[in-house]
Amino acid sequence: MTVTLIKPEGDAPQDGQHAAAPEASPTRPERRRARYRRIAQAALEDDRVRTAGRLAVRHASYTAGGVRVVGRRMWDGRTASRYERMIRAAESAGLLEEVKEWEARGHAFRAARHKRRMDMLQLALNAPKAVASGTAAGGGILLMLGILLAWANHNIRDVLTPIETIVELVQWCAFIGGVIWGPLMFAAPWIGLAACWTVGQHRHTAPQWALPVSARTIGDAITPSIVVVAFRDLGISALRKAIEGMGDVGAAMLSGIKTAGCGVEVDVHLPSGVDTLEIQNKRRKLAENLNRHEHEVFITIPPQPRTVRLWIADSGALDEPIGPSPLMLDEDATADYYTGAAPWGQNLRGDLVDVSVFQRHILLTGLSNQGKTAALRALALWLALDPTVDFYIADLKGVGDWRAFLGLAQVLIQGPTDDHVAQATDMVEWGVEEMQKRIALLEESGSTEGVTREMARTDPRFRPIVLIVDEAQVAYGCTAKSLDGRPYGGAKATSRYFQAVKKIHDQGRAVNVTIWEGTQDPTDENLPKRSREGNHIRGSLVLGTESQAKMALGEAPVDAGAAPHRLRRDLDRGTLVVAGGVKMEPGQVSVTVRTHFLSGDDAVVLTDRAKARRETVATVHKLEIVQPVDHLADLAAVVGREQFVRTTEVIHRLKTRNHAVYEHWNGPRVKALLVEYGEDTSLRDGYPVVKLDSVERALDRRESELAEAQ
Repeated sequence: MTVTLIKPEGDAPQDGQHAAAPEASPTRPERRRARYRRIAQAALEDDRVRTAGRLAVRHASYTAGGVRVVGRRMWDGRTASRYERMIRAAESAGLLEEVKEWEARGHAFRAARHKRRMDMLQLALNAPKAVASGTAAGGGILLMLGILLAWANHNIRDVLTPIETIVELVQWCAFIGGVIWGPLMFAAPWIGLAACWTVGQHRHTAPQWALPVSARTIGDAITPSIVVVAFRDLGISALRKAIEGMGDVGAAMLSGIKTAGCGVEVDVHLPSGVDTLEIQNKRRKLAENLNRHEHEVFITIPPQPRTVRLWIADSGALDEPIGPSPLMLDEDATADYYTGAAPWGQNLRGDLVDVSVFQRHILLTGLSNQGKTAALRALALWLALDPTVDFYIADLKGVGDWRAFLGLAQVLIQGPTDDHVAQATDMVEWGVEEMQKRIALLEESGSTEGVTREMARTDPRFRPIVLIVDEAQVAYGCTAKSLDGRPYGGAKATSRYFQAVKKIHDQGRAVNVTIWEGTQDPTDENLPKRSREGNHIRGSLVLGTESQAKMALGEAPVDAGAAPHRLRRDLDRGTLVVAGGVKMEPGQVSVTVRTHFLSGDDAVVLTDRAKARRETVATVHKLEIVQPVDHLADLAAVVGREQFVRTTEVIHRLKTRNHAVYEHWNGPRVKALLVEYGEDTSLRDGYPVVKLDSVERALDRRESELAEAQ
């Protein structure tokens, strides 16, 4: 018989395949462990087992926690550890006077304890003599009583009756003590445990999940101990060590907890080595440690160094709506642009927030459909009650949010198209022209204080003008170009809308020409830095990121704790974080405002009141397109080929060329035109002149800028 060691080809595994190894059956210990796991899993899923486990943990924690509390109390009562903790806490807080005070108290405690111990030693030395004297005195008294008793009863045996009575009393006491001693010794440990359990139950020493629902601290009042424990458990090593070193006196790092509206406010002085930024970055964990939601805890930085200020809302309080606007409650409400303030809403303390809009540019931003238009419109509705203020409004959303101003606003543009952006740009540029006319009038009158209240009341040429552009990001993002080749949108030197807003930001306030803008989802493209930083009041509703919050409010308020990006979308609709324009405490750079909501119907009611107090206005819906005047080209035309022309002569020639446009031009206005393109006027023989070279260089520079823009 032939034997081969070569495996037949039919039995060989194919490429990429391996021979299957036989499955090993589980051993008996493995099967036992798997069965135990199944039983344990089923038990843990049973509500009865979980309830029983919760009860066991709760009562065991009550007992252990009570023992710890009682032991700490006994130790503190017999030693100077309490004074040592207070000294360490005062040292951590830098309170040197309190350190001295607690050192003096500790010294007095030790001296008193030493005196008591010495008295006890002296008592031990004097005890034998005192016992002997007491026994002799007591025996003598009992013997005297016996003699008196025997004399009264004429029985000599009664002499020992008092002594026998005392002996029998001692016997009964010994008998009773012998009966109860055993049970007492058996019950004493259980009584002690019950007492410790009672202490632990009173102090709620069990974990929160094991406590009864009625005893859990979810939404309970904020106490110093809760705040200290919340900071201790933030996960910051230096902070935890410092608080543990303070022991029971960790509250020394807190100011007094005071009621502030629908919550409480407290300042926390941080120990050395802990940065305020670390606390701000732990806002969510801190809120959870305080048994609050993240939106119910606000962290700001007060003027004091190494300190954070907490505002902690009552549980659920921020989900309740605030009351109606005072404008709807008082039909006789009035407004004064110069001295009044608009009732905008409430801060977190519950105090009314009033906003002064006198000569202030305003920027409100936020995500879409969060109440930005309503918040901006609320300010305009209040100001409309002042009949001396004129409104020029461009609503680049075009859904009718500003329709109530029909018949009240001088201009009301509504729509999102490029044509509407062109109209809005013309409106803002008209504001620039009006501003420049007013500046020229002030210079002619020699006024150095700007437009005063009396001047605006008596001279209609200086009436307050408020330009409102809602959804301004549409204008900044518009790529359409005007007839002269300049784009309406963008943030370059040739961008018409941006340059007009910039000029009003620079000079409009002094002559009662201000601009209010509302934008959404800010970026550097749809809200240029130079434009947003020119505003006096900057407010933001909910935003997506911290970088957007810094664009909306500026870096300083956000670094100091302003957090519109922490607001809840839809749930915090109408809530603004405002920097500037509202009353704040010293050192505070922002405030959170819950604005009063005024619906479209409310807006109609208020504008009807405003219309009744002023003359009827024929609102313009579409501005008449006027070909833009090229001031630089006109300047070049009047200079001609002369190398030097006096500025006064230039102004005369410009007025002759176009009197309606150049009627109020003067020397500074000509100089400003050249400075805009990097040039300036010069002096010749003591007189200001315009040089031909300067005009030609300005024209060349403008041409190059237009070429770059294209």
